[in-house]
Amino acid sequence: MGEELFYFLFRDKPAKVLLALFNNAETTYASELAKEVDCTYPHMVKVLAGFKEFGLIDVSSTGRVKPIVLTQKGRKIVAKLKALQETLG
Repeated sequence: MGEELFYFLFRDKPAKVLLALFNNAETTYASELAKEVDCTYPHMVKVLAGFKEFGLIDVSSTGRVKPIVLTQKGRKIVAKLKALQETLG
């Protein structure tokens, strides 16, 4: 599972989505994330499903509204991604 997660994270859009979730202080939704990282809504849904499968996000469901938040594991991974991003310049 660790190797699958590594290859899933280090694609362009998933990394941008995690960073966007980390940087947004307010509740975030799939449609907002899709606009922010410039991808289609269906692609965003697929990325978020992967994050949920790996335990990186929680998605609450209140009717049609589904806010997305990082889990503790997701926050740890994003912190390491940010450190790597800063190292690479």
